[in-house]
Amino acid sequence: MRKTQLQKYAKLIARVGLNVKKGQSVFIAAGLDQPEFVTMVVEECYRAGASEVFVEWSHQPVEKLSSNYRTLESLSEMKPWNLAKWEYKAANYSCRLFIESEDPDGMSGVDQEKMSAARRAIYPIVKPFREKIENRHQWCIAAVPGAAWAKKVFPQLPAKKALEEMWKVILYTSRADGRNPVQAWKQHNAELLSRCEHLNALGLASLEYESANGTRLTVGLMEDGIFCGGQEKTLKGRKFNPNIPTEEVFTTPKAGCVEGIVYSSKPLSYMGELIENFSVRFENGKVTEVKAEKGEELLKKMVSMDEGAGMLGEVALIPYDSPISRSGVLFYNTLFDENASCHLALGHGFNECLKGFEKLTQEERQAKGVNDSMIHVDFMIGTQDMHIVGVTKTGERVEIFKNGNWAF
Repeated sequence: MRKTQLQKYAKLIARVGLNVKKGQSVFIAAGLDQPEFVTMVVEECYRAGASEVFVEWSHQPVEKLSSNYRTLESLSEMKPWNLAKWEYKAANYSCRLFIESEDPDGMSGVDQEKMSAARRAIYPIVKPFREKIENRHQWCIAAVPGAAWAKKVFPQLPAKKALEEMWKVILYTSRADGRNPVQAWKQHNAELLSRCEHLNALGLASLEYESANGTRLTVGLMEDGIFCGGQEKTLKGRKFNPNIPTEEVFTTPKAGCVEGIVYSSKPLSYMGELIENFSVRFENGKVTEVKAEKGEELLKKMVSMDEGAGMLGEVALIPYDSPISRSGVLFYNTLFDENASCHLALGHGFNECLKGFEKLTQEERQAKGVNDSMIHVDFMIGTQDMHIVGVTKTGERVEIFKNGNWAF
């Protein structure tokens, strides 16, 4: 891959994804797969005006060893130095970047029951820091091709060629393969905003999903809920793009207001393992049954992580003819696969999808329908024949999706 194109991608992440401003600190979490590109991103952050850039490196094989050899008690303990790190970040976060590159099967074989128990133990300690950070800083998730991930996606190719092809599809689907990715994203954000404004003007009370694979689902929406997409704002009004790529227009549904069954359209990578060909049934707003050809026990653990894990926290509308879908590539990675077509998310809802959320307490937001959970897991449901009808507060039925794509 040409260095000049990678530099444009790095600039896109720093200037559009994070939108780094003068004097801001930047925290980057990245694996060891592409240190050269991470270095480019660091330089672009400094060029954008960052006062300091910190990189926290990780390595999935080491994480797997830690998961296998450490006891549950050890994994469940918040070390003093880690607590101090959370305290520092909560006080000093300006921009936070996650660069994904992990092997979708990289944690296969670990004791998922132990890992889930450890997450449940740590979450109450971390939660106050996460709430303090939420909506107060710019953040972004982007990707680089890890070697194992590239071979998973392109198993028929030699390792070097697989990496090259992976770079091509990442840049293409991220709208970063052209002469001016920053301008391309300016236009893309404008299109997503237009979709949001149209949906918000309809006054929708619920969405009804139907497709030939058996999906029959009705999702209730919050009275004061709004659709968002593309560019977002912090509470201080600073713009950023949290996901590169993104094709979604999304909202937070009303917790406890979903009925029916939905079938997955792509595999789900969760905690380093794959869950494939699965269905989720809801009654009275909660998951009552899950089935999967592969990973069913892991899926059951996921929806029982806490009280809110078995309820919806997001509905996202994405046309089936999106760039990711047109690429024909199955990424085995939620950042990309969730943007191929429509998806849902189990667990934590987004406060920013509630009108006037900044004036409400967390308890008041939950009372209005924002689900609370330690997880937020997206899974893909969009199909070529998906039909979605919106029902307005006055009972009018409006076609939202037809044959997998926007109906307006």
